[in-house]
Amino acid sequence: MSNLLWVGLPYLAIAVFVVGHVWRYRRDRFDWTDEWMQLLKPRKARWGIVLFHAGTLAVIAGHVLGILVPPRLTAYVGIGEAQYRVLAVLLGGLFGVCVLVGLGGLLWRRTMVAQIVANTTWVDRVTLGLIAIVVVLGMVATLGVNLFGGGYDYRSTVAVWFRSILLLSPRPELVASAPLIYQVHAVAAWLLVMIWPFSRLVHAWYFPFYFRRRVLELRRSLPLRRA
Repeated sequence: MSNLLWVGLPYLAIAVFVVGHVWRYRRDRFDWTDEWMQLLKPRKARWGIVLFHAGTLAVIAGHVLGILVPPRLTAYVGIGEAQYRVLAVLLGGLFGVCVLVGLGGLLWRRTMVAQIVANTTWVDRVTLGLIAIVVVLGMVATLGVNLFGGGYDYRSTVAVWFRSILLLSPRPELVASAPLIYQVHAVAAWLLVMIWPFSRLVHAWYFPFYFRRRVLELRRSLPLRRA
């Protein structure tokens, strides 16, 4: 059971993630941008879309730092374990709240805006549910365990296990001994990775390009200063 969860599931999720994105891109690459623009058309609670996508990208960046970057490298640039935990609590809590608030806006749109309700699929519902579970568990682990609990150094266990998966030398015993909250969070995250390419989450990759384009459009719309 341990190998199935902590070795089989991660590799299956990664394979589905990669192959699924290739299939989705070849099948309907233009829908990645077109559907994004369709999502923005109903203006009600549109802030939820922007807040959710921005928060999601920030959370992913935080996980890259916390899981993929070994402690010795962060210590080399002057971020010790104590400073890292403070940053994890502050930034993780902030961006986690952004995702949850944005998710609330998305749920409201999907239940109250007729145009969006008509286009909501079971994949949308499953995706939003998984996101809510992953974010809530992550915040409980970050804030509950590290801020209000006794703390847990996941960078020496869960993070090492994750890197061992990428290095094709899995060490399932590291995560198998972690607190249950981290294990459930990891399983939910892998399930989310697996469903990602088949959901509207592919739009997250387009968000930075959309934001950059909007900034350029705003710059062009500003009146030129006379010398």
